[in-house]
Amino acid sequence: MKALLLVDLQNDFLPGGSLAVPDGQEIIAVANRLIPSYELVVATQDWHPRVHRSFAAQHPGKRVGDVIELDGLEQILWPEHCVQGTPGAELCSALNSDGIHRIVRKGIDPALDSYSGFFDNGHRRSTGLDDLLHSRDVSQLHVMGLATDYCVKYTVLDALELGFGTHLLLQGVRGVELNPGDSERAIERMVAAGAEIML
Repeated sequence: MKALLLVDLQNDFLPGGSLAVPDGQEIIAVANRLIPSYELVVATQDWHPRVHRSFAAQHPGKRVGDVIELDGLEQILWPEHCVQGTPGAELCSALNSDGIHRIVRKGIDPALDSYSGFFDNGHRRSTGLDDLLHSRDVSQLHVMGLATDYCVKYTVLDALELGFGTHLLLQGVRGVELNPGDSERAIERMVAAGAEIML
C-alpha cells in the first residue's frame, strides 16, 4: 500500500508564524488535492514543550541561527515554535484534516530535537511512525511538507533507511533556506540516498 505523509503543516511554519517558511502556504492546496487519493494519510506534528532546548530563548546570550552542542549533537537554535497546546502548534485550519487518519507527534523531549517524523535527532527514541506504517503494510511512502531542508529531508532519509520506497512530492515542499541553496542541496541528498522525485 502507498501512504501520504504530511510533514509539519502547522501554523508556526506558515505566514504569520514564529518560524514561517517562505511560500509555505502554497502547499496546503497541494495537500488537499492529494489527500483523497490515498488510503492512509499521516501527518507529523512538531509538539515542543515550552522549555525545549532547541529554542534560542533557553540559552542566554545566544541568538536564532547560532549552532550549539545539545546532548552531544550539533543543534541550530530556533525561535520558539510549535509549543504544545498553542495555536502555532495546530495543523493549518485550511488543511483537510478530515482526510488525515493519524497524527504523529515529535520533538517532545525537551533535551533533544526531532526533525524526522520517525526518530529524534539522535535516533534514540522512535515516534512510532515506523510501527504504524508497517502495521498497515505500507511499502510506498509519498512525502511532502515543511521544510524541505530540515524535517522533510530527515524524514525522507529515515524512511529510506527503514526500507520504504520513498517519493518526494516536489510540488509539495518548501524550504527554510537559512543558507541560499539549502533546499536544493537537501533534494540532491535525498535523491542520492534513493528517493524518487514526483513533480
